[in-house]
Amino acid sequence: MSLLTSTEPLKATARGRYLYAIVDGAANGHTFDYLGLDGLRVYTISDDQFAAIVSDLPNQKIRPERRRLAAHHDVLRRLMASHTVLPIAFGVVADGPEAVQRILKINREAFAEQLDRVRGRREMGLRVTWDVANIFEYMVGIHEELRSLRDRIFRGGRTPSQDDKINLGRAFDRLLNASREIHLERISEALRSHVVEIQANPPRSEREVLNLACLVEHDHLHAFEQGVLEVARRFDNNFAFDINGPWPAHNFVEISLQIP
Repeated sequence: MSLLTSTEPLKATARGRYLYAIVDGAANGHTFDYLGLDGLRVYTISDDQFAAIVSDLPNQKIRPERRRLAAHHDVLRRLMASHTVLPIAFGVVADGPEAVQRILKINREAFAEQLDRVRGRREMGLRVTWDVANIFEYMVGIHEELRSLRDRIFRGGRTPSQDDKINLGRAFDRLLNASREIHLERISEALRSHVVEIQANPPRSEREVLNLACLVEHDHLHAFEQGVLEVARRFDNNFAFDINGPWPAHNFVEISLQIP
């Protein structure tokens, strides 16, 4: 979700409105039975079609402290139990209730389209890693090309040149990414019948094979988990599969939120 935040400073007497999410429904002023950032009450500001989930906030500069990030995501998690949620990224503040109403009006078409896309669905995460002591030695063991290059560079106990090291590193990266592509195709195809959409996010470490976001029908969450277990059985003990979720559909909401 791409967000354009307001650059206008709050007046000393004004109170901003911190935004957590957009949901269906017109229930202006409805208060939830849980708290948000800094222990503030969570409530709605709505028009005749959508509701923004907000808390009052006395200023616009929100530091991404762990407790605040946790509070933001806790609100989204609780909302998800009873609503279709368009999650808003951490740290977005409107100048006041009138500004929130304008957001709902300006973005009405986008909200309707995206809510239809994720309604009745949840995001599940699937992370696959190489569960090995040394990822370079593991790749050497399964790729003759890399093993031959390594042996040639270090033959006879010679000290490799800087160019040798660069070439070896490039070969390792190329084969690592080629392996990822093969596993992505293999796993995505195996899960196709259990998901609506799959998005592959960039690996966060050398050992990470895949970091997938999967959009899954709410009623099919158990079938998805069973599908992942079945796929995992086709891999040896050098691979670890980790499922996380369900979450609001962060990776499947594509809105450039216009904030007046």
